[in-house]
Amino acid sequence: MIAVAGPLNWGIVGYGWVARDFAAPAIQAAGHRVHAIHDPSATAQAAARAAGIVAHSSVDALLADPAVEIVYVATPNHRHRDPAVAALETGRPVLCEKPMAATVVEAEAIAAAAIRTGVLYGTAFDQRHHPSHAAMRDMLRNGRLGTVTAIRICYACWLGADWSATEDASNWRIDPAAAGGGALMDLAPHGLDLVHFLLGDPIETVTALVQHRVHRYAVDDGAMILGRTRGGVLASLHVAYNHPESLPRRRLEVIGTGGMLVAENTMGQEPGGSLILHDAASGQATPIAVENAHASPFTRQMNAFGEAVRGGPRDDFDAVRDLRTMRLLQRAYDQSAALAESPACR
Repeated sequence: MIAVAGPLNWGIVGYGWVARDFAAPAIQAAGHRVHAIHDPSATAQAAARAAGIVAHSSVDALLADPAVEIVYVATPNHRHRDPAVAALETGRPVLCEKPMAATVVEAEAIAAAAIRTGVLYGTAFDQRHHPSHAAMRDMLRNGRLGTVTAIRICYACWLGADWSATEDASNWRIDPAAAGGGALMDLAPHGLDLVHFLLGDPIETVTALVQHRVHRYAVDDGAMILGRTRGGVLASLHVAYNHPESLPRRRLEVIGTGGMLVAENTMGQEPGGSLILHDAASGQATPIAVENAHASPFTRQMNAFGEAVRGGPRDDFDAVRDLRTMRLLQRAYDQSAALAESPACR
């Protein structure tokens, strides 16, 4: 039974960089408690114990802990399915890091478990919870941009082959078996989901090109996705692991007949950034004051998930919608492979 008041006890599977530095502090800032973790890393276990968190020896042990009420899965992608399904089958709500899994088949298993059990499942699309993105959605709903015609997103970073968050952690993001893909698999899910969030109109058609341009590892280090929503809005996403972080690299544009919204440095784990409205009639650019502009998207996400667990709004958490995003990712990779094999591209 989930308490109707007071802090909720979370169990974390995978206590790496994102969980330790962003998710766990956000859970606490949202008024909840990180009760336990499971992670095979000695560094992760020591960090948890130093913070007063129970470190369990296995996922089974964590799920046998009666104090754990919610499970947050932050393992490498290929290890999402088993703990997510096991937690759902014990009746515990699950918030799982993006992408939903390393493969569509694994994502289908998670979605099936959520449907079968009726237990709340959500993928951690924290960009839905950035205050500037919420403000953009409100302006779009109010018709401020007129007829929306296009969305352009650049979400890029530098990920060298030797990157590691801790001394004993491997760079699993460049391992095809662990990650399921490279920059496209890691970064594009946010953009695909954000288009749906902003417009209330999902992308239906995608094509893509991936590149292996700078880094000498097995996964793609860059990709371009072109998509079209059900309602006819065009979307372009540039995602990359080969983009120097000293350069502008996080930009979101929504273009319409009445104007253009430009958000810079709003995508990513950090709060803040800027939002500007360019008016089509006057050409004037006006900074938009966003309420709680510097609130952490991670904290807002954890608060929203806690409220959903207690029976509040669940619009931001939907296993079926997230499975659809996984299928779009697979289609993008398939389209890229087909284009690469085309004689016209040789």
